[in-house]
Amino acid sequence: MADQKILKIGVVGGTGYTGVELLRLLAQHKHCELKVITSRQEAGTPVAAMFPNLRGHVDLDFSAPSDAELKKCDVVFFATPNGVAMQQARALFDGGVRIIDIAADFRIKDVATWEKWYATKHACPELIAEAVYGLPEVNREQIKGARIVANPGCYPTAVQLGFLPLIKSGKVDLEHLIADAKSGVSGAGRKAEVHTLFAEASDNFKAYGVSGHRHHPEISQGLNAMAGRAARLVFVPHLTPLIRGIHATLYAQLTGSVDLQQLFEQQFADEPFVDVLPAGSHPETRSVRGSNICRIAVHQPQGGDIAVVLSVIDNLTKGAAGQAVQNMNIMYGLPETTGLEQIALMP
Repeated sequence: MADQKILKIGVVGGTGYTGVELLRLLAQHKHCELKVITSRQEAGTPVAAMFPNLRGHVDLDFSAPSDAELKKCDVVFFATPNGVAMQQARALFDGGVRIIDIAADFRIKDVATWEKWYATKHACPELIAEAVYGLPEVNREQIKGARIVANPGCYPTAVQLGFLPLIKSGKVDLEHLIADAKSGVSGAGRKAEVHTLFAEASDNFKAYGVSGHRHHPEISQGLNAMAGRAARLVFVPHLTPLIRGIHATLYAQLTGSVDLQQLFEQQFADEPFVDVLPAGSHPETRSVRGSNICRIAVHQPQGGDIAVVLSVIDNLTKGAAGQAVQNMNIMYGLPETTGLEQIALMP
């Protein structure tokens, strides 16, 4: 069915870094036709005038958001700030449109927890239960029938994939999980803020959000589901002088004997977008730039009882737009790698 159909695509909020990454991927997807790309501020502006890399590939103008036009689409992606998708989801959902929210509006199942961390009242709590958390390596079967997919955050993707085999093994101490993660500045979005100015972020490295980061409850929700019980996580994010990339260094205490390399290779053997590197490897962020791949290496320093997992992704691709396209492929029964086979850019 789906492999013969051209999907009509709407993108709400196409002016950010995630938006242009999504457009780059969708413009090359053989089963997609971009029909609507919205921006209130840029309505009437040719998309390729803002993003010249799309010249010759996207010939649409930005348009003001219109439920009537979006309802003509098969699937609508929200590449918007948090709090936007929940305002429009009900009308589109009732109109039969499938929704992929790349922001955080439907990721956290507990409404009170979401409202605490995002400091606003949820406008559409009745659809949260309907939403499927879009981490394919965990929820592939549920994604197939989903009408709303909550695309995971960038940090949560790298961290959950790295911890998944350890937690599934049942041989780690769930009370003392540590995620030490670093992100490039594009993770902060395409907006003017002092801390992401070149003179502030270049030649600098810093931790932030140590006392609490809004991705923490999302990651914990996922780890708890994997474990079937509550896990305790310390999550410390850092800002690095990179444009794109996430590097998560994960620590867990082993509670039993296990061949870590074999464990990871078996867990991800059939996953098209998780690459377990040979023993002793150290994955680099540049090895995934522009690709939908998560590269992982696992270590057991000095043969001790601490597992160290190194997990790298491109925050805009596997951490956002690429994973959204991967979810769309699953939802419509397309080969999962369609439109996502780009090789990472080096140097």
